[in-house]
Amino acid sequence: MAKDRYGNSLHACTPEAAGHLDRAVAALLHFSPEVAPAVEDAVAAAPTSPVAQSFAAYLGLLGTEPGEAAEARRRFHHFATGTDGSALPVRDRLHMAAAGAWLAGDLKRAGAHLEELTLMYPRDALALAVGHQLDFFTGDAVRLRDRIGAALSEWDTAEPHRGMVLGMYAFGLEESGHYALAEEAGLAAVEQNPRDVWAIHAVVHTYEMQGRVADGIGYLDARLGDWADGNYLNVHNWWHYALYALEAGDTGTALRIYDAAINNEASSGLAMELLDASALLWRFHLAGIGQAARWETLADAWAARADPPYYAFNDVHAVMSYAGSGRLDAAERLVADRRQWLAKAGRGGADSVTNHRMTAEIGLPVCEALIAHARGRHRTVVELLLPLRRRFHEFGGSHAQRDAVQRTLVDSALRAGRHDLTRALISERIGLRPDSTYNWLTRADLADALGDAAQAAVARDRARTAEGSAAKALHRRPPFPPSNGPGVTGLPGGPTAPW
Repeated sequence: MAKDRYGNSLHACTPEAAGHLDRAVAALLHFSPEVAPAVEDAVAAAPTSPVAQSFAAYLGLLGTEPGEAAEARRRFHHFATGTDGSALPVRDRLHMAAAGAWLAGDLKRAGAHLEELTLMYPRDALALAVGHQLDFFTGDAVRLRDRIGAALSEWDTAEPHRGMVLGMYAFGLEESGHYALAEEAGLAAVEQNPRDVWAIHAVVHTYEMQGRVADGIGYLDARLGDWADGNYLNVHNWWHYALYALEAGDTGTALRIYDAAINNEASSGLAMELLDASALLWRFHLAGIGQAARWETLADAWAARADPPYYAFNDVHAVMSYAGSGRLDAAERLVADRRQWLAKAGRGGADSVTNHRMTAEIGLPVCEALIAHARGRHRTVVELLLPLRRRFHEFGGSHAQRDAVQRTLVDSALRAGRHDLTRALISERIGLRPDSTYNWLTRADLADALGDAAQAAVARDRARTAEGSAAKALHRRPPFPPSNGPGVTGLPGGPTAPW
């Protein structure tokens, strides 16, 4: 029986197909576009391989694209109906169960199947990588950490891919608040594999969550050639760079990054990229910096997708674009459509299909809050978001991504005159990120509202200090070549910087 590079047996798989699967797993770990053709090669070489077919199903789901998911569902159903699952080895059976559960919309059950698989086969890199992403999509920070931590001891330091597993662990550590450990693990992972873009991303997150903007800018600058193009994560890592630029008070650089790397004429229109675009422009919106033309283009991109109910996190960012562009009728229509969908699903479905619960409990209230914010109904925003502020993780994403919603609550609390609430929210944020420019500027705005000129001056001085440190790092960057536009989005062309 053929085996993969990690020693796992592959049922109904030829040595040729095993080689393709190894290539596909390596590409998945590197977020390389090579993963799709490698999986297709594996399926073609071993069409009855449950692992190959499950891998193909996972690929149809990882991008949160409804059309790709529907096609993956059709293909997998055709395979599964002709396969006696009870006769399969346990590893293959669990992969099929996980793929089937996810295709049916039950992300929690899919993750549980992969966790069971990992207990028996801790060196199944495919199960670890896919399970890790499921934990991310469901916002389960503890499992994001512990799924990988439970398997890490079985990966020998001599194994070249151990660093990739360590990079996943770093992100789980970061999302669960272990920033020092996360930074250590992420740096070690990148040391083992310089082009481990997920580990680079984990390190960037640790700096973001601690307000270490200068460190983050310096780290991304130093590794520009490792992350800036040729992978599925480059747009997201450019988004992180833009967030750093905003903290440095350099809105010009943030917008140049947006135009060159995040959303432009060459952009693919994929949900994962549009999420970043919405989340960045919404920060400009909250700061009172108008971006009418960019909002219009972005709202057009979301509208062109015409997504059915699929992932509440995507819906929230689509509504963000509609609210930012003033298309409140479009935002209201999306909310009404999701309400009708929930009504048709009934109570039973809400317990079994993950996105039903995400939409009903988190997605719709957040969408309604964004619409209310655009209408200037800030008391309504507070009423909608305040009860959920410690539950936002339940509809997925990272702390950094969800911070756009947290900032919306802070902004509306201040505008609604809820000064005690605003003070508490800002106090929480400063306690966690004492060097954040945004936190101190908002504290100054609150002091102004309270008529405390002295406190406002102190807060603005702290903001200037934080901003100055970040700005120095931003302006120390090396003389990158001029932007060629598509080169920074993973299309042909070398690594470039959009300034």
